[in-house]
Amino acid sequence: MQIFGFLGYAFGYILWGIFYVLQNFGLAIIAFTLVVKLILLPFSVKQQKSMAGTAKMQKKQQELREKYANNKQKLQEEMNKLYEKEGVKPMGGCLTSIVPIIVLFGIFYAVAQPLTNTLHINSQSVQSAIGYVNTIPGYVSSINQTYQEIGLLKVFPNIVNTETIQNIFSSSEISAIESFGNGFNFFGIDLLVIPNEKGFLSPYILFPILSLLSNLGSQFIMQKVNNNQMAQQQGCMKIAMYGLPLFSAWITYNVPAAMAFYWIISALLSLVQSLVLAKVCSPQKITAKSEARHAALMFENEAKVQYSYVPTESAESAKKPTNQNNKGKRR
Repeated sequence: MQIFGFLGYAFGYILWGIFYVLQNFGLAIIAFTLVVKLILLPFSVKQQKSMAGTAKMQKKQQELREKYANNKQKLQEEMNKLYEKEGVKPMGGCLTSIVPIIVLFGIFYAVAQPLTNTLHINSQSVQSAIGYVNTIPGYVSSINQTYQEIGLLKVFPNIVNTETIQNIFSSSEISAIESFGNGFNFFGIDLLVIPNEKGFLSPYILFPILSLLSNLGSQFIMQKVNNNQMAQQQGCMKIAMYGLPLFSAWITYNVPAAMAFYWIISALLSLVQSLVLAKVCSPQKITAKSEARHAALMFENEAKVQYSYVPTESAESAKKPTNQNNKGKRR
């Protein structure tokens, strides 16, 4: 958790920088997600090529399964040889599946602890303010210690003019906290609300539902555009396909809506990215490139053979005049 807390602290600088420009945390999340997607684009291209290459070998894989149906060890050995021959890594997409989850936890700590991780205000000052708020009659602090900074951010407009708060924070810190607190209103939606605190009948239940649907839709489209090849993937790819959408729904029900919003935007961008990469790196194009490389290699080898033959022929023809000259001399 300390590692994810450090990521949240690091991501907070990026989020705060984007927020400072856009003055809205929802828009900042969208921009941040775009930045993350651009950084991970090379890995996504590699993943798509891996899936397309595996789809290209589908017929050969089926032949091996039938041939070595009763010998699992031999089947695995032949599969590995096939992957090596074709230059395909069957688990090449695992990194792209794991990294977004790591980023997600970093986002969580940036959102759950907005004052220390995003605004980077001294933690002792923040804890002093939380302690003061907890002494206010009628105020019930969050039972979950993780979200106490969110509670402070919500109640801050009501206590900002008190002498205690004025002594704890500097004027610049107070200005930053007020601006940041107002920025969580995204078209009437409070991104600091945690859906499970509002219940199933609250409109905020749409966040886990949308997270589930967007992730399922993204995985389904990825499966279709890759000729159903993802259905045959093993290991982390298969877990990501079925487990990630369910995991996202459960997580987004129990965390601030800002994190759910990030996950939804990320899934939608992944969907668009998958459609584009499926066109650029389709199994048909991968096969065509492979055949073109094979043809070029054959042409190159043939040219080498012809080149090595020419000097031999020249040498034989060079000997003939010598023989004719010798005959002339004998005459």
